[in-house]
Amino acid sequence: MQTSMINTPHIVTSSAFSVESRNGRPDFELAAALQKVSPQQQAKAQKTATDFEAMFLNSMFSQMTSGLKGEGPFGDTPGTGVWRSMLTEQYSKNFAKAGGVGVATEVYRTLIMQQAKTIRTA
Repeated sequence: MQTSMINTPHIVTSSAFSVESRNGRPDFELAAALQKVSPQQQAKAQKTATDFEAMFLNSMFSQMTSGLKGEGPFGDTPGTGVWRSMLTEQYSKNFAKAGGVGVATEVYRTLIMQQAKTIRTA
């Protein structure tokens, strides 16, 4: 019997999402689920989670800037709305890639847990 394997689950850390940070405590459930899910599925789940957060942030930034008229980087021209939407889209993508507000982490965890559950029951 190997004593080093008792009560020391293997914690997997990916480049964008850390298993060790669930309410300040290690997330052993996610670590176990990650061992069941292939690296390709993990990468796809990371991209999906980040894209979802970018979409959420884009909606939030659009609402924040919808009341702006005239005074601003684009002035008050007919193309202001188009340029502002493109700017908020880029803001949201960059913000999500830089870590965002935590939505992607929870979406990623949910996706991995669901995939691990389907593998177990299949």
